[in-house]
Amino acid sequence: MLHLKALRDLWERDPVAAEARVREFDLGGRRFQFNQRPEIMGVINLSPGSWYRESVCLSAESAIRRGKVLYEQGAAIVDVGAESTLAHTERVDELRQQSLLLPVVEGLSRAGVLVSVETYHPAVARAALEAGARVLNLTGTERAEECYAVVAAHAAAVILCYVQGPNVREVGDFDLQADPIPMMYEYFAREIERATRAGVERIFVDPGLGFYYRNLQDSAVRVRHQMKVFLNTFRLRTLGFPICHALPHAFEYFGEEVRCAEPFFCVLAALGKTDLFRTHEVPRIRAVLETMKVWE
Repeated sequence: MLHLKALRDLWERDPVAAEARVREFDLGGRRFQFNQRPEIMGVINLSPGSWYRESVCLSAESAIRRGKVLYEQGAAIVDVGAESTLAHTERVDELRQQSLLLPVVEGLSRAGVLVSVETYHPAVARAALEAGARVLNLTGTERAEECYAVVAAHAAAVILCYVQGPNVREVGDFDLQADPIPMMYEYFAREIERATRAGVERIFVDPGLGFYYRNLQDSAVRVRHQMKVFLNTFRLRTLGFPICHALPHAFEYFGEEVRCAEPFFCVLAALGKTDLFRTHEVPRIRAVLETMKVWE
C-alpha cells in the first residue's frame, strides 16, 4: 500500500532534484512552460492491432477528426502511430507507415494541430516532418543518430524513449533493478549528448512504461515498476529536459473500469513532476490535472 510516508521519504532522499527545473521551448508556434504547468499529449493509433480501441482510427478522415477533437479537449500535442508496440501484432514497413501517416499529418497540421509521429525509421521520420509534424516520438535506438539529424534539420523536437533493444518491437527481458532511475539516467544522458551533438535543441525523455517486455507480464511486477518510476520521475528532471510519460492501463486490476486506469496513474505521475502526459483519455487527464491544481 502506498502511504504518505513513502512520498515524504522520496522528497527527503533528494530535495535538490525535487526542485530541478527543465528546459522550456517554443514548438509549432506554442510556448511550452513546463516549469509552470504540465501539458497533455493525445493519441491516435492507425494500427488495428492497438488494444486501446477508443484511439484506433482506420481511415485518414477518422484520424483527422479524432485529432481535432483531442486538440479541442486540451491536448497540446497529438501523437500518431502506424505500428502497434505490442509484440504479437503485425509489423508495418516504412512505405506502408508513410502511406498511413502522411495524410493524417498533413490534415492535422493544416488544421493547426501540433503533431507528433511515433516511429523508429529515419525515412518515415523525415517524410512526416516534411509533411508538417513537429515532434518525433523515437521508439528505437538502432538508427537514432540518423533520426537526430533529421529532427535537427527540421528544427523539431524528439521524444527519447527508454528502450532496452534496437527498437520497441525487438526487446528482450527488462533489466529489473531495485532502483531503475540510475540505469535510465545513464541511458538518457548518453542519448541527450548524441542528440544535442547532432543539433537537436528540443528534447523530451520518456521512461517507456507502456512498452512490452516479456518479464513484465506479471501484473503485480509491472505495475509496481510503473508506480515506482512515476513517483521517482523528478530525479530524471535533473537531466535538464522535460519528462514525458505514457500512462498505462493495468487492466488486470481495473477490469471493466479500465478507462479509469490512466487517470489513476496520472495522479502518481503528477506527484512525480511529469511534464508531458501521453494519454488516450485526454478529457479525464485534463480533469485530474485541473483538480490537483486546487491544492496549490
